[in-house]
Amino acid sequence: MYYAFKFEIIQEYFPLLMKGTLLTIGISLAAIVIGVILGLFIGFGKMARFWPIRWLMSGYINLFRGTPLILQVLIIHFGVIPPILGTTNGIVAAIVALGLNCAAYSAEIYRAGIQSIDVGQREAAYSLGMTHAQTLRHIIVPQAIRRMIPAFGNEFIVLVKDSSFVAWIAVPEIMYWANAAKSQYYHIWEPYLAAAVIYFVLTYSLSKLLQWVERRVK
Repeated sequence: MYYAFKFEIIQEYFPLLMKGTLLTIGISLAAIVIGVILGLFIGFGKMARFWPIRWLMSGYINLFRGTPLILQVLIIHFGVIPPILGTTNGIVAAIVALGLNCAAYSAEIYRAGIQSIDVGQREAAYSLGMTHAQTLRHIIVPQAIRRMIPAFGNEFIVLVKDSSFVAWIAVPEIMYWANAAKSQYYHIWEPYLAAAVIYFVLTYSLSKLLQWVERRVK
């Protein structure tokens, strides 16, 4: 059976796909900010000497890393946001769900990066009279950051792609409009290829930006 590729479908939905792209970028950036900041506290909490805090942070990480992101999005959208806001809000739910998920992975990146620094450097800093805070600020963290950048880059790229899950809660991002075009015209190739190209451009641009940052930091 001959399949007639209709470029007109892409042309018709192009403005909506661009609006969806801007929303995808906005949601991803907000989630990244939440994940990076919250993940810092969770990562240090997992390394804390006080075992209840360490146990609690480990449980958080295992929960969000051990369950599907789509379930997290649905539970937060239908079960968490309505009692707080009094109504459902897809964009807020998307940012919260992606941010909390990103925080779990970011925490492990922080932990692995800090613990990868040889313990001898910490001991040498203490022997020079530096406090724990000074050691972290001047010795440990600067070296750890360079090692964390590739891992954070991968996490950010994955988050941008995973933002497509929020189409399930009717957030009008890229996949939402691709599905709308598919449902209207019963054509799969046109809307999904367009969405694939947009995601590729976003992730490729982000990877190049992170490579530039990594070179600058080195």
